[in-house]
Amino acid sequence: MYTTGANTWRLESRASPSVCDSAGMDRASVMAWVKGYERAWRDGDSDAVDRLFTEDARYRRSPYEQPEVGHAAIRAFWLDDDGQPFTMSADPIAVEGRDAVVRVEVRYAAPAQQEYRDLWVLRFADDGRVEDFEEWAYWPGKPYTAE
Repeated sequence: MYTTGANTWRLESRASPSVCDSAGMDRASVMAWVKGYERAWRDGDSDAVDRLFTEDARYRRSPYEQPEVGHAAIRAFWLDDDGQPFTMSADPIAVEGRDAVVRVEVRYAAPAQQEYRDLWVLRFADDGRVEDFEEWAYWPGKPYTAE
């Protein structure tokens, strides 16, 4: 499990032109990306969007939502909860080729006092940035089926 704590992770560009080769991503590469995402989100570093997502990336907050498309739209979405303290843990569930599924748990501290468990469905581009991001978020006490 990768959890925020004493360990620090850095998202670095790699010397090779392609992070994703014909074999795709591995668990360590996926979790390095997740750590870079977490750090950028925690630090309010909206410039990291360029390092994490392709220029035309699609970011869906829910599988049924219209995607935010491109860096500017993703930055604007990230600013929605800028500055709210949280803890986050993540586990890779599946990594196959350029696709990955990561289970994420987030707990916001006061004043929000919210927690949720989330599945991130990620599609990586050749350069190791995400080109498609889809969230499946669940909150305690909320129905998970249509009523």
